[in-house]
Amino acid sequence: MDDQIAEGTERSFDGQLRVFYGGYWIKAYPIPSDTLQEKRRLIEVLTRRLFNHIEHGLYVPGSRLEEARSAYEAESDPARKRVKGGMLAAALFNRATDILTKLVELQSGGIATSPSDPLMRRCGEHLQEALALGRMVLHRSGEEGIDELWGEPFKAFAFPIPEFYKTRYIKVAMAMRCIDRIADEAAPALERFPGFRGAGLLVAALAAAGKVYSETLRSDADIFDVWTSFAVAHERLRAFPTEPVQKPANHRQLFEHGRGLLRETADLISSIARARVPMPKSTDDLIARCRAGIAQGPAHIQPYVPELQR
Repeated sequence: MDDQIAEGTERSFDGQLRVFYGGYWIKAYPIPSDTLQEKRRLIEVLTRRLFNHIEHGLYVPGSRLEEARSAYEAESDPARKRVKGGMLAAALFNRATDILTKLVELQSGGIATSPSDPLMRRCGEHLQEALALGRMVLHRSGEEGIDELWGEPFKAFAFPIPEFYKTRYIKVAMAMRCIDRIADEAAPALERFPGFRGAGLLVAALAAAGKVYSETLRSDADIFDVWTSFAVAHERLRAFPTEPVQKPANHRQLFEHGRGLLRETADLISSIARARVPMPKSTDDLIARCRAGIAQGPAHIQPYVPELQR
């Protein structure tokens, strides 16, 4: 039973190494060497990924750190200060990466550095400050912050690389749990709306593809098939149903409500899978709307029964 398997257990399934966290067997990858050069590479990758998933326009190069700090400190309007705080966080992240790049160059030239080096301390301070400011920034959907993504560059700097990879698997498991929770609630809710028979299977298909995508690195040879399956499943769910219900009037209103709920479901599963971190607030909010939809639906619409139970 899964509840008897220790966290971090590794097993091979069909020739693929997997590691167990949070009730899921997650695809495992070789752990890079714990070097300053690898930390720099990780922070660069994680920072780029972060800015792919947060609100637009916040990216600021490290060379403009002092300008970004002055703009943030001079701002008094709370809404504007929040945005400028995100821009300052970006500058801090990028300045930290600039420092690590120079330290790696020194090491490559035979000049040793240590964790007590003033530049190393300054790098850690920049990342820690950026993490605190990042809590003000929203996901690109505008619904909530994604603190887990903001914390990754700092963790890559502060933790040994094997420990960082452990936190990655834990976050992927948490993302998968969110996806499963959404699918479990959205499938039966959508099936109760007139004209949405079959939506549950499309939700299940997107959830399955989303979980596979969330555990797959972009550098993986399987990414071409994995991304294609995920993108097509998202498109098919968002496009369903193709024909609106014509009558009666109350069914037309229910149809529009169901279509909105379906698109929210598709987009939230996609956002979680692509970010590879949980979005608990958005998940809870969507589940609440799904349950409200079931409660408000007409009594004659049959509840959803999964395909395996039919």
